[in-house]
Amino acid sequence: MSSDARPEPLYRRIAEELAARIRSGELQPGDRLPSIRQIADRWEIAIATATRVLGTLRDDGLAEAQVGSGTVVSAAPGTPRPSSRANAPASRLPTRPVRGAKRALSRDHLLRTAIAVADVEGAGAVSMRRVAAELGVGPMSLYRHIANKDDLVMQMADLVFGDAELPCPGPAGWRAKLELVARRQWALFWRHLWLAKAVSFTRPSLAPNMMEHTEWTLRALDGLGLSLRTRMQEAMALHSLVLNVALSTADEVEAEQETGVTLARWLQAQRERTEELFASGRFPLLAKVHQEITPDLDELFEYSLARHLDGFAVMAVDEEAGFNRR
Repeated sequence: MSSDARPEPLYRRIAEELAARIRSGELQPGDRLPSIRQIADRWEIAIATATRVLGTLRDDGLAEAQVGSGTVVSAAPGTPRPSSRANAPASRLPTRPVRGAKRALSRDHLLRTAIAVADVEGAGAVSMRRVAAELGVGPMSLYRHIANKDDLVMQMADLVFGDAELPCPGPAGWRAKLELVARRQWALFWRHLWLAKAVSFTRPSLAPNMMEHTEWTLRALDGLGLSLRTRMQEAMALHSLVLNVALSTADEVEAEQETGVTLARWLQAQRERTEELFASGRFPLLAKVHQEITPDLDELFEYSLARHLDGFAVMAVDEEAGFNRR
């Protein structure tokens, strides 16, 4: 071997370590593989590098994305995935989709396949061609169910909102109901990091499952003497609270993917500048907070939700009192 040979990339070395466990039988077909976050934490690598680890295992036919389970060992480890044949000679590619696959293709199967890709690799990896390759069909067959990529992402978002079922009638009391719907949405955004950027307030989609979340929230505020306009404003404010914290989560993951630098390493790189600023004495309270508090988006969400509902409770009591005096 040449002395100037480049070392094998880190993501490939980690993928080989997991592949060896699969080939040895330690990991059996259907067993769940570590998530992107778990790989990043265990090997102290960036999310982008961890994403390439799982992508390599899928391309090698050793892993597959399974809705509800994350990435698992393939049923037939070593069988190349359809997408890994994308660069094969044209003569080796099928000239048309398999008929059985065409008959089996449904809108739900299409959308859940796209969701599985987005959950593992991000929304940027979702394209008509990629989803078709995952399904083993021609891209044109997707257009029977969706109009374009924007329509695909909108339907993906609506489908995952439908997975967060809301109880009827739900817990007693308006506050318990609002806490429930907010936490269900927060869990959705954590499970599907791409989702936060697929939701729009200025150009809302006529998506039935998303609309059901709004309708359920409006019903939760029945009996408080509030106008329908006020109830709608509260429904949108509550959803905005969840969405804004979720966007911070999505932005952090995106930053890691683009720069290859984890949050921990970024904070370490800023340490000298941070200590210099705090040593100046200009920010004594921030300096104390910096020593005692570490970033925690779950904690921020819960604090924001509690303080928001505290404020709404005061307004609701005032509104109800005014309504009863009429």
